[in-house]
Amino acid sequence: MEPDSVIEDKTIELMNTSRMDDLNEDESPKKNTIWQISNGTSSMIVPRKRASEGNYEKEKDLCIKFFDQWSEADQVEFVEHLISRMCHYQHGHINSYLKPMLQRDFITALPEQGLEHIAENILSYLDARSLCAAELVCKEWQRVISEGMLWKKLIERMVRTDPLWKGLSERRGWDQYLFKNRPTDGPPNSFYRSLYPKIIEDIETIEANWRCGRHNLQRIQCRSENSKGVYCLQYDDEKIISGLRDNSIKIWDKTSLECLKILTGHTGSVLCLQYDERVIVTGSSDSTVRVWDVNTGEVLNTLIHHNEAVLHLRFCNGLMVTCSKDRSIAVWDMASPTDITLRRVLVGHRAAVNVVDFDDKYIVSASGDRTIKVWSTSTCEFVRTLNGHKRGIACLQYRDRLVVSGSSDNTIRLWDIECGACLRVLEGHEELVRCIRFDNKRIVSGAYDGKIKVWDLQAALDPRAPASTLCLRTLVEHSGRVFRLQFDEFQIIMRLMKHDLRLEHIPISPDSMHFFCPYQDLAILNYWISGYHKKLIIGNGCQYHVDAKQKV
Repeated sequence: MEPDSVIEDKTIELMNTSRMDDLNEDESPKKNTIWQISNGTSSMIVPRKRASEGNYEKEKDLCIKFFDQWSEADQVEFVEHLISRMCHYQHGHINSYLKPMLQRDFITALPEQGLEHIAENILSYLDARSLCAAELVCKEWQRVISEGMLWKKLIERMVRTDPLWKGLSERRGWDQYLFKNRPTDGPPNSFYRSLYPKIIEDIETIEANWRCGRHNLQRIQCRSENSKGVYCLQYDDEKIISGLRDNSIKIWDKTSLECLKILTGHTGSVLCLQYDERVIVTGSSDSTVRVWDVNTGEVLNTLIHHNEAVLHLRFCNGLMVTCSKDRSIAVWDMASPTDITLRRVLVGHRAAVNVVDFDDKYIVSASGDRTIKVWSTSTCEFVRTLNGHKRGIACLQYRDRLVVSGSSDNTIRLWDIECGACLRVLEGHEELVRCIRFDNKRIVSGAYDGKIKVWDLQAALDPRAPASTLCLRTLVEHSGRVFRLQFDEFQIIMRLMKHDLRLEHIPISPDSMHFFCPYQDLAILNYWISGYHKKLIIGNGCQYHVDAKQKV
């Protein structure tokens, strides 16, 4: 057998035989002349004519025969060589021939190969706009989307990843149709397709309501002879747990607002608490930290370390951090509720440490000494100090790279924890900023001036945004102080301290809300959006909770 180079040379020679040298006498030069421009000069390329049809067929068959004998790499190299010898017109013709071969409708082809589940999986990554466009491609794509229940899967994906979607699914009641295999009599794909724009409409209503919702305020009586005020509170869908000035912890039914259980043991006011599905951890002015069984109320552990009041605590994933008026921060390893050991004591603040927060990378502490300190979570070593506040720092939240702090200098500061830079100073409160929380969209702050302000977080992080555009709304103005707050997409929870109650207005969510307050008065804010009655209750001299329920 002749070597490949010889075969290729012969093939090229066959293609350049004398039959290619004669002009086609029947063709008009004007019609068939092709001009090739190269290196600034032009030359006329005249189409060649075939010597005879029979010779062409023989030569073509011979070329194909040689071509089939080569490896794939040799075939590709040979075709590239041929293409390089062609003119632009021929390149265009080949491109037109190849384009439909390369543009395969794999979504239609996959079901034909028994791989419909792969086609569904590919389309399931589309967003709503793209999914709408995909339905219009052809009937087969529409069938794959419909039978694959892709609108249902899109909604389920949003509910899993977005707390606003999750909250809406629970409040509107359509969570019962999600995360289940479709029964034979269940909703079809069209149900979920029509549901999606209704969800978007609800979301737009909620966003607008945060800015300018219609509402009014009512007043109710909710006094208690025994309770002396609430210092701290946490809630979930079923219960509210509060720490009181009378040294007790009370567990309340969120729906009926009845007190289910009272936990006693502390000898001082309960200043801070956190709970999960297993335990409640509380800190007190008696300098101790106690761990309680969340179901039985039994005391599981008492930690004696701090010399003065425990002002704040956080625990997560086997780690707990507490801070105290004694200026120290304690880092604890929580192997179990009964097996908690002190890992390290962090010192460096020159005044009481008012608040701590942490994640897997950093522990962040804020103090009355005007500084925020950053520590390594893994090594407990000091990392850096964030300086900027003019007076003591009362509150702080840390998430991802962002730290937001509030101070008695009446300002809120946003910090980049990685470099320690102050990204923005928010001004507007007239007294100490006592509490602050933020999510991906907004910051909510409460101060001793009685105001609760909502700030645009994304605008605050944009250095080009004017300061006048950052505060979206002042939700409430009271004659008393705002001590604590907590919020989500639908509700705000706050603790107020004042002597009288004024009727104010505040927009929160599109559903009816109910509150709890164990001491003094409550105020209820009502407003209406899209056929839903909204109600927010504000406590006088207490911290309280708000919940949302749909009203048909």
